[in-house]
Amino acid sequence: MKRAARIALLYAAVAALATGVNIACQALTIAIHQGQHAVVLSVLVGTAAGLPVKYGLEKRLVFAFRSRGLAHDGRLFVVYSFLGVFTTLVFWGIEFAFHWVFGTHAMRYLGGAIGLSVGSVIKYHLDRRFVFAPPMRQGTAGAM
Repeated sequence: MKRAARIALLYAAVAALATGVNIACQALTIAIHQGQHAVVLSVLVGTAAGLPVKYGLEKRLVFAFRSRGLAHDGRLFVVYSFLGVFTTLVFWGIEFAFHWVFGTHAMRYLGGAIGLSVGSVIKYHLDRRFVFAPPMRQGTAGAM
């Protein structure tokens, strides 16, 4: 299998798993809490559960990246998370749009899955360039 196809397949598998964790946690949150802010709470819980799963699996499986230690890994996670703010807004925008247009949990979950897919494609390119990029060697400035 060609390298690009292998990476795309791994990335899709990781994204699908993280999406599953996210949506399952949203559904569990809704099952436990049906109060006034249940939808917002479920989206936050799903996002908080899916993020570390996606980071850890992408780091190891997709990018085959090894951090230089816990402090380095922490900084990478912060950058990874910061870059994810934009893609999370894309995801949430699509999810809430489906909720607003269709008014059902099932359609909101579908919107969430679509939003996560779109966000994942954008996120891959950001991470490849800014998070899991190989260290630049002397004499290769600007060559990414």
